Amino acid sequence: MSIIGIVLGIIAIGLFIWLKKDQKMTNVLHESDLEVAKHAYEALMDDFNNYQIDNERKIAELERDLEIKDKKINRQMEAASKRMDQMNKSLPSIIGQVVGQIEFAQDKINRSM
Repeated sequence: MSIIGIVLGIIAIGLFIWLKKDQKMTNVLHESDLEVAKHAYEALMDDFNNYQIDNERKIAELERDLEIKDKKINRQMEAASKRMDQMNKSLPSIIGQVVGQIEFAQDKINRSM
């Protein structure tokens, strides 16, 4: 019986040592997986930060372009408004000239008949 106990003890000790080595190997594999995941998350974070920075730049550029176009349209509208005001001021005199020419032509037509 004592030999069986010694053999079982040696097998138990061997099994314990083997399981301990297996656990170390598993821990090393998990640590390497965690390290790879950490690098992947850091790369993803860097990419996301760059994406946000690029988007902020694009938004700022679009806002600037929009302001420039808005100012250009406002200037064009002001110029058009000034032209309309000038036309409205000169319109009565133009109408008077046309009516005068029509009356003069009517007088000529009436005289020739």
